[in-house]
Amino acid sequence: MNKNTIKAPCTVLLAVVNVIVFLVLSFQGMTEDGRFMLQHGAMYVPYLIKNGEYYRLFTSMFLHFGYDHLFNNMVVLVAMGWNLELEIGKIKLSGLAGNILSAWWDILTGSMAVSAGASGAIFGIIGALLYVAIRNRGRIGEISGKGLVFMVVLTLYYGFTSGGVDNMAHIGGLAAGFLMGVLLYRKRKGKRGSVM
Repeated sequence: MNKNTIKAPCTVLLAVVNVIVFLVLSFQGMTEDGRFMLQHGAMYVPYLIKNGEYYRLFTSMFLHFGYDHLFNNMVVLVAMGWNLELEIGKIKLSGLAGNILSAWWDILTGSMAVSAGASGAIFGIIGALLYVAIRNRGRIGEISGKGLVFMVVLTLYYGFTSGGVDNMAHIGGLAAGFLMGVLLYRKRKGKRGSVM
């Protein structure tokens, strides 16, 4: 395979790793079962604090509760991550920041839940894309800044009006991704976009 064939290798690699982890776990048990997922690295604040199992902040990003959860996250990861990686190069994960905010929120509210999924990192990609779109007068490739804002608002609204969604991971990932965009993105000379 030609090295130039895959234009967004980090995005593809992340998606492949998520799918492989999911398939391996699916053969071992029920990925929709919180206990099973907890045994395999899902995030749970009491385990972080009492047992010092901080690795869960990272491992939980590669776990998904069922096929729908995996499919939805991977579609958005590939679509958004591909665009971001083409624009700024290798993707820096912001899912860790999302999980840290989620853990802090669980401690603050006392609502301890088993959580997993790549959506904090995906929101990080969206946050970085949002910054890049702002810098490029409202566009990044085929994606508009307005479209990104609409997607963020719609997704957060869905999360806050539904059960079982880790909204703090989404908000933390979004903020960290935007900050990473500020720190890492350098506008290419000669690029123009439309007004946002």
